[in-house]
Parts: sequence; structure tokens; C-alpha cells
Amino acid sequence: MTRKTVRIAMNGVTGRMGYRQHLVRSILALRDQGGLDLGDGTVLWPEPILLGRREHALREIAGRHGLEHVSTDLDAVLADPSVDIYFDSQVTSAREEAIARAIAAGKHVYTEKPTATGLDGALRLARLAHDKGVKHGVVQDKIFLPGLLKLKRLIDGGFFGRVLSVRGEFGYWVFEGDWQPAQRPSWNYRAEDGGGIVVDMFPHWEYVLHELFGRVRSVQALATTHIPERWDEQGKPYDATADDAAYGIFELEGGAIAQINSSWAVRVHRDELVEFQVDGTEGSAVAGLRSCRVQHRSATPKPVWNPDIPATEVFRDQWQEVPDNAEFDNGFKAQWELFLRHVYADAPYHWDLLAGARGVQLAELGLRSSAEGRRIDVPEISL
Repeated sequence: MTRKTVRIAMNGVTGRMGYRQHLVRSILALRDQGGLDLGDGTVLWPEPILLGRREHALREIAGRHGLEHVSTDLDAVLADPSVDIYFDSQVTSAREEAIARAIAAGKHVYTEKPTATGLDGALRLARLAHDKGVKHGVVQDKIFLPGLLKLKRLIDGGFFGRVLSVRGEFGYWVFEGDWQPAQRPSWNYRAEDGGGIVVDMFPHWEYVLHELFGRVRSVQALATTHIPERWDEQGKPYDATADDAAYGIFELEGGAIAQINSSWAVRVHRDELVEFQVDGTEGSAVAGLRSCRVQHRSATPKPVWNPDIPATEVFRDQWQEVPDNAEFDNGFKAQWELFLRHVYADAPYHWDLLAGARGVQLAELGLRSSAEGRRIDVPEISL
């Protein structure tokens, strides 16, 4: 076996997602398993360079995990010819320019979403990467979740017949920060810093719907700010200028209708923090992060509406659990492996910056739909 060291500049690892999912559960997990075997006698050994603005925080993380390389100088890291890949999990408002600089330096790019604060910027990045000839990918983690992988298995097997509708519920109560610390950073609730649940979650819903059911053809959304005042990390009150809940209806190619509620101001009364119910002519399924339950047409009960007597059926018991039938790895790590194989073994990969731009487009049109109070068509985009 030949070990090839892959130096990856990781910008934003002091943040929750950058640290937990991308550094610890993806890159360091790959090191713990001995690297990534490409199957041709080569093992990739990821060597992260921790990049950010706060050197003390970067050095603390590096010391905790026995890592050597930290930097606060983006340009110096990008000028280093030994660095192959630039990864970005910064706040959205800082992402576009950093990625553009990485592309100009000839680095392959892998990034969190949204890729930019607007569609023009997202398309600019996709075109820059295409023209430069670098490889590029955008995190689309939800489709690698066990529950959605099981749902994809059902779709591929023709379980649903013709899909009629998709209903999604996502969210949980994010504490305001006054008497209990918030679970999300305060910038998420400031529009001027790129916050808001539409720009955060609609890019997720775009690729989930696109990958599983078909392209989104139109959107009608209502975005609102249910909690107008919150408290930041220093305990200081601030005005929440970004939306914390969004209620969307999406018309899909092929005729199915999706309804997805997204909220950071909802208390959970479901099995998982996100669930999708898919109804088709031949069967239905409810998929979450890990589980997936089905009810086939042949086993569908015949409920009768009668509000005058208590329900005699336990409806959840009438569904069947879909077995794992496979081992499911961390979704972020699974996509990192695919991207690394794409870069170093030229394996196929289509979750690129153009796919990321579709997510930005849907968020932008969702906010416009909410502001104008109407349904808006979603045109196809291209390079």
C-alpha cells in the first residue's frame, strides 16, 4: 500500500458543524480507520490545516487532537502548493469570497451550504470553478442519513407507485438565550449576518426533493420571525432580524406536491427532529434521521371518521419498520469519502457548486415568495 498525504485547509472548524461533523466525525474518523483506501493500492491520509480568525481557539483544538498545523492567514495557506483542498464551514457571509480565492489559487473546493448569500454569487462560484478546472463539491448530508437512504431504497424499488405528496416537519425549540443558553449561534437570527431558517434549510429541502422525487418547479412560502428578541453568547439582548420559521409548498416535476415546515420555535412531538411522510398510490412511508416505516396499499386499514367516540386504533402500530439491511456510516463522512475519491480517483460526483446554487436559488425565491405573498416558478439554472 502507498500512503498519499492529502493536505486539506479547513476554514471554520471552531464552529459547531465544522468541528463536530467535518473535523472530528469525518476527517479525524478517516485517520482513525487508517485512511481512505482507493482500491488501487493507494491509501489517502488526510492532513488538516485548521484555518480561522481566532488562533487561540485553533491551537486549543489542534492540541486536543494532536494536530500540527493551524493558521489565521488564508492567503498564505492558499499559496502553499502542498495544499490540495480548501474546505469552508464559515458563516455564510464570509464564504463566497474565500471560496473564490481558493478557486483562483487552483485548489479543489468542498464547502458547506449555502454557498453564497444570493444566486448571482452562487452561480459565479460554479462558473469560476468550471473555468478553472478544479473539482468542487457541496455538503448535502441529509441524503446520506440512514432514514433517507431507506426511503431511496423504497423509491428505487417502486414501492410507492406514483408519488402523490411529501410532507416534512423539521425543527425544535431553540432557547432564546436569556435563562437557558441557545443551542445555535446568535448570527443565525440576524439577517445582516446571513442568518435565517430559509437560507439555512431551503437549500437542504432543494437537494432532498431533487434527489429523491424530482426538481422543484415552484415555491410558495411564508417566512416569519416568531421570537423577535434573543440573547447572544455574552448574555446581551439583540433584535432577531432573520426568520426563525418557514412554511413552504413546493410543486415538483412529475406532479407531486411537497409541504415542509421548518421552525426553530416548535416543541417536538414526533419521533425524530426531522420526518418526511411520502404518500403514493401503492404505499406510504415515514422517514426520519435513522428510521423508516411503511404501510403498503394491501395492508392499509380503513379508518372511519367518527368524532363522537374515542379512537379504537393505535395508528402508529399499523406501520412496518424498514430493516437496516446495511451498515450506515456518518453521513458527513460518507460524502467526504465520495468527494476525496472524486478528486484522487476521478470517481463520478454530481453534488457540485451548481447543485449548491440550486439550493441558494430556492432560498432566494422562497423569501421573495413570502415577501410578495404569491407562488413563484423556479427556473432551471445552468453554467
